[in-house]
Amino acid sequence: MKKMYATIDGIQVPIEGEKNLLEVIRKANIELPTFCYHSEISVYGACRMCMVDIEGRGLQPSCSTAATDGMVVKTNTREIRNLRKMIVELMLAHHDQNCATCPKSGECRLQEIAHQLGVGKVRFKQLADFAPLDVSSDAIVRDPSKCVLCGDCVRVCSEIQSVGVLDFAQRGSSSQVVACFNKPFGTVECVNCGQCIKVCPVGALTPKFQINEVWNALHHPKKTVVVQIAPAVRVALGEYFGYKPGTATTGQIITALRMMGFDQVYDTSFAADLTVLQEGDEFLDRYGKGVNLPQFTSCCPAWVKFAEQYYPDMLPNLSTCKSPQQMFGSVCKDQLTKMLNISREDLVVVSIMPCTAKKYEAKRPEFLENNNPDVDFVLTTKELSLMIKEQGIDFEKLEPGSFDLPFGFKTGAGVIFGNSGGVSEAVLRYAAAKLNHGKMLDIKELRSGESTRIAEIKIGEVTLRLAVVSGLANARKLIDKIRSGEEHFDLVEVMACCGGCINGGGQPTSSDHQHVSKRAKGLQDQDKMLQFHSAQENPYLQELMREDLTAERAHHLLHTIYQNRKRISLDDIMIRKPTAETKISMKICLGTSCFLRGAQNLYTQLNDYIHVQGLDDVTEVSASFCNERCQRGPVVIINGSVFEHCTFERAVTELKRIQMQMK
Repeated sequence: MKKMYATIDGIQVPIEGEKNLLEVIRKANIELPTFCYHSEISVYGACRMCMVDIEGRGLQPSCSTAATDGMVVKTNTREIRNLRKMIVELMLAHHDQNCATCPKSGECRLQEIAHQLGVGKVRFKQLADFAPLDVSSDAIVRDPSKCVLCGDCVRVCSEIQSVGVLDFAQRGSSSQVVACFNKPFGTVECVNCGQCIKVCPVGALTPKFQINEVWNALHHPKKTVVVQIAPAVRVALGEYFGYKPGTATTGQIITALRMMGFDQVYDTSFAADLTVLQEGDEFLDRYGKGVNLPQFTSCCPAWVKFAEQYYPDMLPNLSTCKSPQQMFGSVCKDQLTKMLNISREDLVVVSIMPCTAKKYEAKRPEFLENNNPDVDFVLTTKELSLMIKEQGIDFEKLEPGSFDLPFGFKTGAGVIFGNSGGVSEAVLRYAAAKLNHGKMLDIKELRSGESTRIAEIKIGEVTLRLAVVSGLANARKLIDKIRSGEEHFDLVEVMACCGGCINGGGQPTSSDHQHVSKRAKGLQDQDKMLQFHSAQENPYLQELMREDLTAERAHHLLHTIYQNRKRISLDDIMIRKPTAETKISMKICLGTSCFLRGAQNLYTQLNDYIHVQGLDDVTEVSASFCNERCQRGPVVIINGSVFEHCTFERAVTELKRIQMQMK
């Protein structure tokens, strides 16, 4: 077959199945400026920065143009250069230019391209009236004043995660990206995965930093501050200091944390080993009884929230195990407070995670004890890099340190949790030892880079069917097949971020298109170098289970429950306002579950009763859309008293009682 070529700035470049001309141009070592192009999401062509001059066709966007044989392309003419500069100036005119204090400063694509093109002056009047900062989310800060309308966040949320909480609103110069119904970010269906942060080229979407809170804890004379490091962090942090993706900098990280003032430095992989034992036993019990299968993993908080919102019927299939982060926090506050003879409030647990959803997870009410969280603060990889720089540490010159014991010892099973397929492989190593009379299996079928992998693993006389999926849109497709009976599995691992935690929303962005696979290889190499590869071989974990974690105690500290979550927080809708002083306040839930249980008819009956009894002047009636009692509807709240499975007769009895008190 004849080879096809395109001529790019005088250089012949082979065309080898690239999806567009832009990819061919990149093969010529020419990096065209782009804001809205990401190879893993659809082509949008909004920014027009990648315009090129094609002989015989004029100016064309290279991202949405197919490369053809004989094509002659110029990437940098006077016309193109002037066009790009004007686009950048227009963006800057609609952009808050207070760049020095922007969290994205130094990594901002707009800043980089403006410098690259030599934009020294903006000829257009700057917009003065910016929408306010949105800090309602526990995980993500949204700054509309920095948005360049590239649409990357809209597409990644819809296409990769199938959540779709962001979209364009208004038209023309009034266009903006907003959350559903223009609600605060923290009140919509966002699962906090942070993939929108990964693709945002500017500072419009950033992690919610807790750097100041952690410094305050470190400087507090009465606080003991300990830190746990997730596996994925150690193969990514180095990218902020010039290391290649996948390079493990564990020792330097430990030394840097000690220099910053942390009292103890521990490894989340210890808790991952603990998760393997708990989840493995849970799986073997379910498999033996044939109940609640497939078992879904529960390590990823973004996936858990996704399931709570969209698949509440599948919640019994989720493992009840807490994530390694939360297991660590729970065990740490239980054990260290005794060992150090300090109060729970004086022990501060900090997590360093690749994931923004971990910030949200740490604040879930299930993980509080007497209003004190198991994990106090969560820093992303990005935040840790900023703290190291703020301390003035020359990271590359640090001598490596070692983790503190006992919570710093781990096996390879805990380390591989950081990449997609790692949790399943770790659980299978444990299950294999149980089912195969202690024999260790080398399980590699789950390590491919595909977003959905299906494997049948034979262990002795038992054949297990497993699925590993990353990216919530892929998870949705798989779960729909399970629901319909098209697919059957025993164990399903779900990670919200494509590739797993190594590609989390708090990780560095990289121009190396192989960065995710390189980080995965970094973790797999660490697994190979460790003495133990199965969680049950961890001697410190064995001691903890033997001496402190009885079955009842382990269940209390290491397991949790899930809830059917309302999809969006809406203000109550006032239906009837009293003309006199309010004597009776009645709220009826009209959410889907309550509606299907007769809430609409109940509302009509009670409204008629109020009118007939002449209570219109003193009764306030409102409708809510979720009281989070979905299995106990219809739900009616009268003067603060909650009536579940409410009937007309029960509500009338309460109204009559209130009427008697009013006389």
